[in-house]
Amino acid sequence: MPRTGQTRKLPYDPAEATAALSAADSKLAKLIAKVGPFDIRLPHQQSPFEALLRAIIYQQIHGKAALAIHTRLIASFSPHLPPNAPANLFLHPSPEQLLDAPNESLRAAGLSANKALAIRDLAAKTLDGTVPTLAKIRRMSDQAIIDHLTQVRGIGKWTVEMMLIFRLGRPNVLPTSDFGIRKGFALTYLGLKPTTKLTPDLLATPAQIERRAKKWAPWCSVASWYMWRACDLAAPKPFETE
Repeated sequence: MPRTGQTRKLPYDPAEATAALSAADSKLAKLIAKVGPFDIRLPHQQSPFEALLRAIIYQQIHGKAALAIHTRLIASFSPHLPPNAPANLFLHPSPEQLLDAPNESLRAAGLSANKALAIRDLAAKTLDGTVPTLAKIRRMSDQAIIDHLTQVRGIGKWTVEMMLIFRLGRPNVLPTSDFGIRKGFALTYLGLKPTTKLTPDLLATPAQIERRAKKWAPWCSVASWYMWRACDLAAPKPFETE
């Protein structure tokens, strides 16, 4: 496993992206000025297999619980090390090792039955080439990556979009189904007030976001990040009273 906190640079210039977005979209320019510089730090490069294994584990559970399960699973493949050894000492299991692991070992790490099936399918599809190698995925288009990876059990389009933005550093991804982006767009463009009780009909639709995003290309990932920050700005502050 990569060392905790180890990061790498984005494959594009964030300042160039925010300058272009500010010039193209005056409302977004105001949000950018309020939020400040774009700040995504990519983790140390993982293989698609490693990144998707982590994504599957983290789905629909609290981050701390997911981290504990992920750590236990990785540690179980290094039985010669003590459980409290530093994370960077544990070797990430290979697809072959995961396929060969008994169900009892996967469940003992904390995986549900469905997630155990999903990571086995991920391992199998990595071995048969459905999940590309890191060298190959770097040469693929965003849509081709989505088409390949959503063939894995438990991996949907949103999961791949998050991987494209936060793992591969792709600059022009637009996750229109994401709740935070739909809410951030409504706050920024549709007049949604932070104090309004949010109901589904007040969220932006994918079509509304896509129309506006014509101004954002080729920096939709950066614009999406600012939609999430719009939600942060609207969140109640600690000890804030109504």
